[in-house]
Amino acid sequence: MPVIKYVQANGQIVEADVPLGSSVMQGAVAHMIEGILADCGGACSCGTCTVHVDAAWMSLVGEACDLERDMLEGIGVQGANSRLSCQIEITPELDGLIVAVPA
Repeated sequence: MPVIKYVQANGQIVEADVPLGSSVMQGAVAHMIEGILADCGGACSCGTCTVHVDAAWMSLVGEACDLERDMLEGIGVQGANSRLSCQIEITPELDGLIVAVPA
């Protein structure tokens, strides 16, 4: 099972085993990661699961689609490495993925 590293606003790193096929958001909710609210349950419609993907991982994670980018812009989040964690599906290649949870 891939391990995802969630970097909290205070710098603490929480490592969580997240099942293949689930999302970074689902892993955060299952492990009660502070700062990931996931109010819409993964429907890409609220922005409460925003993360900043570590630059070294962006080529594997990929950029946000238009709908996701619109949601991020709508809540005032900018940056090529900003993603909604509900839209990042866990694959074997993402073992060790590092995402920062904004304050």
